[in-house]
Amino acid sequence: MGEVDKGLQCLHGKAMALHVLQRLTTQTATVMISANQNIGIYQEFGFPVLPDHMPGFAGPLAGIQTGLLHCITPYLLCTSCDSPFLPLDLADRLSSALLQSNAELAVAATWENRDGIQQKQSHPVFALMKTSVLAGITAYLDNGGRKMQAWHASLQICEVLFEDNAAFRNINTLEELRELEN
Repeated sequence: MGEVDKGLQCLHGKAMALHVLQRLTTQTATVMISANQNIGIYQEFGFPVLPDHMPGFAGPLAGIQTGLLHCITPYLLCTSCDSPFLPLDLADRLSSALLQSNAELAVAATWENRDGIQQKQSHPVFALMKTSVLAGITAYLDNGGRKMQAWHASLQICEVLFEDNAAFRNINTLEELRELEN
């Protein structure tokens, strides 16, 4: 979306981040927001707002690292601010899979139809992880790593298949946002 803050773009009269927060607060006991700009506006949503611990903009993994540093539970659930339709059972399903598989991280996945071929699509930002992954993500970031899926490859992960791939849709352009409004 260029220079605009995606989480603060309005969908049906409220910021996309608020749509996400409303869905998360029904699933989790606590919520925190990772943001590096417009912190005052995000604070108005009523949750702690944490800028990246790592200097410079290192991308989504830096936000996850910061969440892990401040997490007071043994697990951290992550989502993106530009996916306002996330499943209402995301936390439960990822938690069940994580505990059953004894993995370090559970990630959402869907089946996508690409040119008539069904392919599994991972949604790496939609993940539940043990807070014990903090040392690994910190080392990965300190060594210049920035790709979510490459970091995931260093962990024991399990995938959780969801049927509704629209639930994980990222709204990346103002045109996509306008289409949803209509």
